[in-house]
Amino acid sequence: MNGGTVAARRAWRRLEPLHGMIYFVPEAADRYAKLGLTGMSGYFASRGAAFGRASADLVIATFYNFCPDLVRRSLPAAWDVVTPEQMLEARVEAAAEALRRAGVHELPHLAEALDLARHAAMAACDHPQGRPLFAAHAALPWPDDPLQQLWHAQTLLREFRGDGHVAILLTEGLTGLEALVLHAAGGEVPVAFLKMSRAWPEEEWTAAEARLQDRGLMEAGALTTAGQALRRHLEDRTDALAMAAYGALGEDGCERLAELARPFGRRVVDAGLLRLGR
Repeated sequence: MNGGTVAARRAWRRLEPLHGMIYFVPEAADRYAKLGLTGMSGYFASRGAAFGRASADLVIATFYNFCPDLVRRSLPAAWDVVTPEQMLEARVEAAAEALRRAGVHELPHLAEALDLARHAAMAACDHPQGRPLFAAHAALPWPDDPLQQLWHAQTLLREFRGDGHVAILLTEGLTGLEALVLHAAGGEVPVAFLKMSRAWPEEEWTAAEARLQDRGLMEAGALTTAGQALRRHLEDRTDALAMAAYGALGEDGCERLAELARPFGRRVVDAGLLRLGR
């Protein structure tokens, strides 16, 4: 990794809590429930609404690592209850409500952080090819509120990076479940949470572990040296593909965004907006 990709990864990681909290905060669940959707139906419909009336198959393909049966229990039935436009509005309003509850809007340098994040996100918009989930979100109008704009910018950067990550997983011959099992073995996220939220049957999870063991990537539920090397390779290649966005800032711009993003991400974490299993 060169200095530019290191700085870009730092900028993404530090600002990512600003986007990621939308999947955990009660503000989102409450707004979706008022529209008639609860549990994972709210998640799949809110994130998939950028596609319009997204089919289960489209969400299975682009979200990549969820058990197909779980998705099909939510879609397309959700569109008999709500419209995509209602879900998109509820999502961005919930984001702003949660971030304001945490006091993110009171932090200094919001305008400068927004300027840098938006610049990177707009650069990404010049490269939508092969990134369907990003492209769908990039076609949405920008909110008027600066706090919502910052959330939207990070949403675009997250989906841009995520689509690139899926491309690398496919190149390396990893299914969504196998990628999930590798992620779990890395110890960054509790295995129980990943199993619960992605809803793969235990026998399929165990079979994926066996396949990864046969490839020499796991042993006794942990990553082998080869598995650790593959995880690093996946992240490094994902970072490289994300430079189509972050490269527009230059290394100094990425370093500045990373510096500015630290208190924003920290405020989200300290306020408990990323609490798992809420």
